[in-house]
Amino acid sequence: MTDNQIPAQGQPPVEVDPSQVPAARRASTPEPEESRFTGVFREIVSGNALLSVLAVVLALVAGAVLIAFTDEGVQASAGYFFSRPSDLLSAVWESVSGAYSSLFQGAIYNFRADDFARGIRPLTETLTFATPLIAAGLGVALSFRVGLFNIGGRGQMLVAAAAAGYVGFAFQFPFGIHLIVAVIAGVAAGALWGGIVGLLKARTGAHEVIVTIMLNYIAYYLIQFMLSTPGLLQAPGSSNPKSPAMLETAVFPDLFGPGYNLHLGFIVVIAATIYVWYILNRSSMGFQFRAVGENPNAARVAGINVKNVYFVAMLFSGGLVGLAGVSQVLGTVTTGFGDGIDASIGFDAITVALLGRSRPWGVFFAGILFGAFKAGGFAMQAAEGIPIDIILVVQSLIVLFIAAPPLVRAIFRLPAPSKTTLRKPKLQKAQVTK
Repeated sequence: MTDNQIPAQGQPPVEVDPSQVPAARRASTPEPEESRFTGVFREIVSGNALLSVLAVVLALVAGAVLIAFTDEGVQASAGYFFSRPSDLLSAVWESVSGAYSSLFQGAIYNFRADDFARGIRPLTETLTFATPLIAAGLGVALSFRVGLFNIGGRGQMLVAAAAAGYVGFAFQFPFGIHLIVAVIAGVAAGALWGGIVGLLKARTGAHEVIVTIMLNYIAYYLIQFMLSTPGLLQAPGSSNPKSPAMLETAVFPDLFGPGYNLHLGFIVVIAATIYVWYILNRSSMGFQFRAVGENPNAARVAGINVKNVYFVAMLFSGGLVGLAGVSQVLGTVTTGFGDGIDASIGFDAITVALLGRSRPWGVFFAGILFGAFKAGGFAMQAAEGIPIDIILVVQSLIVLFIAAPPLVRAIFRLPAPSKTTLRKPKLQKAQVTK
């Protein structure tokens, strides 16, 4: 039976093997489209936000396993597991719940405090730890959006801290002006240090990873020399590599009084987050950043000066990372700083940027999460005796799961993201009249 033949009346319909249908006919058959609800659901369960949350959950589960294995009570009850298995389960629950409860009370709210003012203090400590992480994470995320890998956060923070700190203790300005000048000096120093990377990348093609690593060493030993030399950054009459204390006019004021460590730098970081979001999503410069990050060759063909974009992007990136160093010097360590002022924030910022998917508000909340880990980790160690290294393992596992989205989807059985199919218009054969 051909395609045009119709079964006679009364005869059963003929089943046609799909493999026998001509390919042209099969190709012209429209594919069933998924419903709107199905499409929205697929976008939610396969989106970056959910994957980031699930990566944190998996890291916390892995951390719980490590906490249970290192607990002495769990190890003791495991020796007689087959006689009383409930003891092992109870010991595991007590160790894990006690550790994470202490983590929560040290990072969010302390239920054992006498009043609300004391109970909310852990949250302010979390925001204090998060302030430099957010600033540095914004700088790293911005470089990611341009296709650059800025791992020179340590060097940029150190030179920014040195510049802001020097203005903070060596100059005297009126209240308000002094703080503004110190912040500008620190941000400008960080931008200059990052601009060196962008300039070398644009003019010579030097790889930014190599350049930033070398500049980290240069900045570290340069600041160490200046802190050990009288008349530069070293405190007068001191033999230790430490700077003098900051003047009160150059210090970020406390937001909630002397009983809390949270300072005005957190408000500055919120403003920086809004500013970066505006640049990337609402400005022509941000369009150039994103275009170069997606495809520098196509951006060059479109008339974008890719070399100039690299230079400007690293200026912005270095300035934002430098803001983290300024926050450390003028907000947290106001009694003087040493060569360890960066406190590994420059490298933690890479993790924050990855967890935030290089989006400004994603970086903001990722920085708060890591600030909670830092604040709650010390409380967990003090209350339960859990090593602080467990928190470092959890942070490392977050990076591992963030870098492997297919693994997260496989564990939670999430659908793969929908692929946008570009359908070409059908070409009709031209009829040639002989």
